[in-house]
Parts: sequence; C-alpha cells; structure tokens
Amino acid sequence: MPSPWSRRTFLAGSGAAAVAAGLSAASPASAASSPASTAPPATTAPAATPADAAPDAFDTLRLRWRALTLGAGFDAAAEPYATKLATLGTAARTSLASMAPATGSLWPDQPLSSTASITGSYARLNEMAQAWAQPATGSTADAQMIAAVVEGLDHLYGEVYNENTTPFLPNWWDWQIGSPRLLLDTVTVAYDELSADRTASYLRAVDHFVPDSAVGSYTGTSTGANRVDLCRVIATRGVLGKSAAKLVLARDALSPVFPYVTTGDGLYADGSFVQHTYVAYTGSYGEVQIDGLARLFALLAGSTWAVTDPNRQIILDSVEKAYAPFLYNGLVMDSVSGRAISRGIATADPTRIQGDDHRRGHPLLAHIALLAEGASAAERTRWQGLVKGWIQRDYYSPVLADAKLGIADLARLEAIADSAVTAVPEPVAHRLFPGMDRAVHRRADWAASIGMASKRITYYENGNGENLRGWHTGSGMLSWWGSTYGNGQYSDAFWPTVDPYRLPGTTVSKKALADGAGGAWGAARPDVTWVGGATDGVFAAVGQHLKGLSSTMSARKSWFCLDDTVVCLGAGITSTDGTAVETVVENRNLGATGTHGLAVNGTTQSTALGWSATLAGTTWARITGFGGYVFPGGGGATVKAVREARTGTWAAVNTGGTTDALTRRYLTLWLDHGVNPTNASYAYLVMPGATAAATAARAAATGWLVTLANTAAQQGVSVPSLGFTGINFWSAGTVGGVTASIPACVMIRVSGSTATVCVSEPPRSGASLDITWNRPVSAVTAKDATVTVTGTGASLRLTIAPGTTGATHRATVTLA
Repeated sequence: MPSPWSRRTFLAGSGAAAVAAGLSAASPASAASSPASTAPPATTAPAATPADAAPDAFDTLRLRWRALTLGAGFDAAAEPYATKLATLGTAARTSLASMAPATGSLWPDQPLSSTASITGSYARLNEMAQAWAQPATGSTADAQMIAAVVEGLDHLYGEVYNENTTPFLPNWWDWQIGSPRLLLDTVTVAYDELSADRTASYLRAVDHFVPDSAVGSYTGTSTGANRVDLCRVIATRGVLGKSAAKLVLARDALSPVFPYVTTGDGLYADGSFVQHTYVAYTGSYGEVQIDGLARLFALLAGSTWAVTDPNRQIILDSVEKAYAPFLYNGLVMDSVSGRAISRGIATADPTRIQGDDHRRGHPLLAHIALLAEGASAAERTRWQGLVKGWIQRDYYSPVLADAKLGIADLARLEAIADSAVTAVPEPVAHRLFPGMDRAVHRRADWAASIGMASKRITYYENGNGENLRGWHTGSGMLSWWGSTYGNGQYSDAFWPTVDPYRLPGTTVSKKALADGAGGAWGAARPDVTWVGGATDGVFAAVGQHLKGLSSTMSARKSWFCLDDTVVCLGAGITSTDGTAVETVVENRNLGATGTHGLAVNGTTQSTALGWSATLAGTTWARITGFGGYVFPGGGGATVKAVREARTGTWAAVNTGGTTDALTRRYLTLWLDHGVNPTNASYAYLVMPGATAAATAARAAATGWLVTLANTAAQQGVSVPSLGFTGINFWSAGTVGGVTASIPACVMIRVSGSTATVCVSEPPRSGASLDITWNRPVSAVTAKDATVTVTGTGASLRLTIAPGTTGATHRATVTLA
C-alpha cells in the first residue's frame, strides 16, 4: 500500500513540526504485537572493507552525505539560521526530556506496535542528533544528548528494528523507506560516536528489511519516487558499511527510473509525472523523486560509483519540462499534489505550522538548486535564475523565512538569492500534460491550471484518511493566481473551509458524496477518453468529456486559453441524479476578514456576510482585487452569487489534522443548470487581474469572441483580433470551415500570411485523423514528422498518423 506519510516530512532534516506533520497522517496502529527484544551484540567485528576500494573513498562519501544532510556555508549567528537552530535545539531537548525507554516504546506516545510510530521515533532521534551536531542549538556537542541518541538507537534495534523482526502492517513504507532512511542519516551524523559493533548491527537490520531484492525488479512499490527512496537507503547503507557492491546496486537500480514511460508511474515525454499509476503527482511524489536523485547524484559525483547512465539527462531535463511549469511565485500547484493538499495542520504538531502549496513548493526550489550543482554550466545558470525569480516573487510566503525548510535547503536557496545570477521572469507560455490530464497557462502577470480526469487519471486520490473530500478536483477545476495578488487563494485554509461541491471551474451534481467516495489510491476514474487539447506553446484549446463521480451527470467542457482571458464553454450537461447541477464560475477565498467588492454590470453589490442574489441578465462581473468575468451572448446569463463565512477543520479532510475550527469568507458565482438538466450549456470568460473598465469593455465588444459551436458534438470559438480558432470535436464533423474525420482537437493561429495549425487526438483511438481546413494555402513551410500534408490550394488537408500519447501535432503554412 502507498505510504500515509507526507514524504516531505522526513526529507526536511530538522524541526519538530516536520516530525509531527508526518505522524498526523499515519494509519492507525496495527494490532500486531512487537517482536521479541534483540540487543546489539556485545562484540561484533567491524564491517569488512572491500579489497577493491580504499577506505578513504567511503569516508569521503560519508562526510559528503553528512554535509548534504546538515548543510554548509551558513552563518549560524545570522537570521534566519539563528532562530531555526535555536528552535531545533528546543525541540530536541523536549524529546530528550520525554524519552522513556520501555518495553514496546521509546516515547510513551509512540507505541512500537505502530509502523508509523517506529518511523516517528527514528525521526525524533534524528532531530536530536542534528541538534547535537549543528552549531548554536543550545545542545551543540552536548554529551547527554548524543548519549540519548545512541541509547535510543540501541533500544529501537533491540525492540523492533532488527534482523529477527517480521514486518507487520499497516505500512511497508515505514520498514523499507521511512525508518531506514532516518536511521542511516542519524548514523551518518553520529558516526564517530558509534562503535563499529553498533553500526554493524544497525546495518544488518537495514539489510534485513531492505534486501537487494527490493530493487530486483521495477514493479509494484519499487517504481518512481519509491524506487529512488529505496536506492537512497541502499546507497547510504553502502557508504556506512563500506560496501562497493551496495553502491553499485543502488546506482544501477536508479536506471529504470530515468527513461520516459507511456503508462503508469514515472516521467512522461510531455513532462507529466504520475505515481500510484493514476495520480498526477509532480508536487508530492515528484518532489520526493527529484530530491532523492539530486542527493544521490551529488553524493556519488566524481567517485567510482558516479551516475553516468546517459538517461540521467532526462532527469536534468525534467527541471524545465516537468517541474518549472507547476511552480509559480514559489508555490507548487495543488492540481499535481494529490492527497498532499489535505496536509494542513497536524494534530501532533506543537508549532501549528500549516502545510500548503507554498511550503510544498519551497523544497522543490532547493532540490533544483542542488541538482544544478551537477548540471552543465548553461543549465546551472538557467535553473539558478529560475530559483532566484521564484524566491523574489513569493511575497505571500517568503521562501527564506519558511519555518519548515531544513537548514541545508535554506542555505542552498540563500546562496542563490544572494548571488549575482539574473532572476528569470515569469514566462508567457502554455503547456499541456496529456500524460496526466493537466494544462498550465502562463502569462506575464498571472497563471492558471486546469485539473481533469479520464480512464487514465483519477478524479482525486484519497488514502490513509487523507484528502477525504477532494472528489471534484479533477472535474475541471480552474485554479489561478496573479503576480501580486491571490497567491494565498489555496494556501489560506482553503481545503478545510471551501464548499467541496463548488470548486472553481467545475461542473458538478449536488448529489451528496461520502468521504472517500469512489475508492482509495486513485480508484475513482471516469469511463471517458476524450480529455486533452492542442497548443502552439502560447495559446491552447483544451477539453474534457466529464462524467460525474458516483453520478449520472455528464458534460462536455472546453477552455480556450488566450492572452488575457480563458474562454470557458460547457454543453451537453445532462443528469438524472434528482439533484441540481451547477457550473462554478468562481469561488474566491477572501481570507478571514475579506470584504472584496463585487460589481455586476457596473452595479456594486452588498458586502454583508450572508448576502445572496440571483442576478439575471449579467453580462459582466468583477471581484475587487482579483479580476473580471464576462458572460457573452444576447441578454447575458443568470448568475447566482453568495457571500458567506464557512467554518471547517483539517480533521474533516484529513484524519491526522487538527480539530480547531477555521473560518474563511468566500464569494461564489455559479450557473444553476437546474435539477436533472438535459443538454444544458454555458459560456463565460475569466479575466485574471482585469479592471472594471477592461471587463466592461470586453463585454461591450460583442464581436471580440465568435462562438462557432457549443454542443455535445462540437465546441469552438474564434477571436479574429488574435487570429485564433479553437475547436474541440467531440464527434467528427465540420465547424468554422474545419472538418475532422474523428473526434479531435484543432487550434489555429493566423498571423499575417502565416498560419500554424495544431492538432491532437485526445481519445487516442488508434485511428488515423484527417483535418481539412477550408482556406487557400500556397505552401507548407514546416511540419512535424507525424503530419502528412496531402493537399494545398483551395484547402489544406492534414493527416495525423495513429498515436497513443494525445500529443499536439503541428504544421505551419503560408496562406494564399
């Protein structure tokens, strides 16, 4: 089973909050009893040194791993290090004072009958070791502290983590990754304080739980981020045990992680990252994978065991292909963070530091910084520029003040922030990720993401009591942020307080769903294939055939992503659930006290909590401080609105969360399709950051947008001023002079006498696709190898060979 732990919890290095956050997500304790006690032997020969490697080579790697763990080059007396180190010391002394070795536990609140508590106990010892090793903690070089660490390691070895223990449920991850990683990192820090006998004992335990066979085949739980974690365990065990064979095994077992995949776990050529087979996971498991690889590349660089597999370049390329598109102003988008979005404030965390999209994003910045150290000069300069830009722009949650960042990560980021490297500005680009049903639209002053679901990718992931109400996050959720506003939209207690049936951009049945509806670990997937789009890298047409989770509701949804606007169309909205169906135009989190104004057709609405209205004839609306919304077509739309304060708890969405009541204010706009609608439709524009004047002007410019089709068969628009045409063919047919032989997506941009035609086949039917455009063409100036041009002159005909990736195919032509 997948791990209940927040992977970030035990990568951060130091801080009681990190330990507590992981424990809060743990599964209930197993009923199995602890194994019989096994004490470290009184006399054990030191681990043998292989004849083919000099001892100092291993010592060099050990000291390098220690530096990677503890950090280097920081001023312990300067902020933020002084406070972080003092906090580390305080937390370690608290653990020291409460440590009470007894049969079945090392701390009273960590029963060793629970796999999570075993890992949690190792986490506390690791924190204590760091407080002893780091400067300025108040426990630096404290003999009592390090003696307690040694005593604790012995106790855990004797009680539960030894070569005679039979692993028990609930979680394999604790035995093979969580506990051994922390144990080995602690041994690395305290190495000189441990006898060879003790170290050898601990290594035997690791060998027992993580045998070579753990990476013998690239299947099951030994894939993607989990495989990298297993290799990390084997590599550090090899360093500490001076085993060349273990280092060779760890290095070589990384190789299956590198190549692109086309199904299941791993990196895709389009930049997608999937874990648990069906979950878009760049921001969580992907974060773990790039962290582990960056550390292992750095550890082994220049040694006999350096990672030289040429496919290593795929990992380096992923920085800009897979990770950068989802990082915005220091945050990583929730659409690719799976059940981690529900990890807010943990019950066991005395600091009450909330996890959120920014605190998930900051470690990714540090991993990219570390990976850059072993990249080419050009890559290093680009990546450091990206990192510096993200650091500078994260005004909402300043990166260098992140209390959850470990000392080592913080030192790497501060070095870049203080360097002379030029910060890279926000790109103007669009990226489609058909491998995980995601799209990201980037402008100079805002960014947006679209979360979708299909037979290939789940609506949402829940498991181990986490993300219990993320039901509709894959039902077309449109998330967006401004460059200087709205960066806390999903950070400020959004997930425990938002109405989970009214996520922005979604079309949903109001049918009540149980917590965890649809099944755990990505089981909830709709029986649809048409999800995807086409892009030229700047604009895009995106579509989703939506079927509701545990519902009869179905719809066709399209997004046309342009320069200052996302055009949203819906059609074929049908349901027999006996409940209302709604399309949520917006659901803005206004914070604890927000009174942001709402203007509709130029008339200011009430800011009183509890206000609601049915606003007939709405042609435009604007929320002060956020942006505008336009409802095209004669007479506008009937928009419903409510301003409310919503109260919730983290425990309601994650069983490990706190029960403290949190209240946030929301301003919600939606279109009510009624109970049991048949072929209902909608059309609206989202204009992030738009002023009232700009929004009103767009509404008045009735010729700016031409709706070519909005039915369950086809949806399409053109914007003549941009030379843009986008059409989603749910069925074969002709729209706006474009004919598709099978269901497809077509996007055309015309600039002067040049046109770029972008085509994809999202259903991946395996059939050949013919696209005919009724425009005179004089020449084809460029095309992808996958495109065959069979006609010019009166019309252009493109044939796309059968494909399986949903990728965009392009041709550039000269118009006659």
